[in-house]
Amino acid sequence: MTEPIGRRERKKAATRQKIADTALRLFLERGYDTVGIRDVAAEADVAVTTVFSHFASKEALVFEQDHDFEQRLTRAVTDRAPHEPLIPALRREIQALVRHCTADSAAPVWRMIDASPALRQYEESIRLRHAESLATAMADDPDLPLTTTACRTIARFVIDAYSLAREEADPEAAVDEIFRMIEAAWAVTCPSGHPSGTAGP
Repeated sequence: MTEPIGRRERKKAATRQKIADTALRLFLERGYDTVGIRDVAAEADVAVTTVFSHFASKEALVFEQDHDFEQRLTRAVTDRAPHEPLIPALRREIQALVRHCTADSAAPVWRMIDASPALRQYEESIRLRHAESLATAMADDPDLPLTTTACRTIARFVIDAYSLAREEADPEAAVDEIFRMIEAAWAVTCPSGHPSGTAGP
């Protein structure tokens, strides 16, 4: 009998989450560099091939919410209401992501990331990919008549806002400060001259 697609997807998601949770626990308990993929697979009671079917690399295990974060950023562009200003929509999403990543429970994870050159390099590659995805979403929006270069530049600013703010003593204040600069850049960039990000009156 064929397993229903919905149930199969839920089982896959549950297995993925189990692997990620197990990996993070082992990394924090034993140290990232001392734990291998085989250790994670054994502890999660799955095959090594199952781990790799869900995660392309060991580094990806640490950033298991990467895809969700990327989707949230692009949806801030694509799912906003008609004529809703772009920059405030992006600011809200970045503020939400910063709150998530600066919660007390996340502190040990970020200390581990900051201490690992491999994880720092992987995080940088994630930020670049997120910026390109965000730029593509902006370029595809007919209400945002911007050049490719302008889209990529604003997207980089937005992604860097998240990265910079999470390192500050007051992350939310840092987001506000950075987005004031992004608003100023938008005022110069937006052909309509509307700094709020609307394409017309």
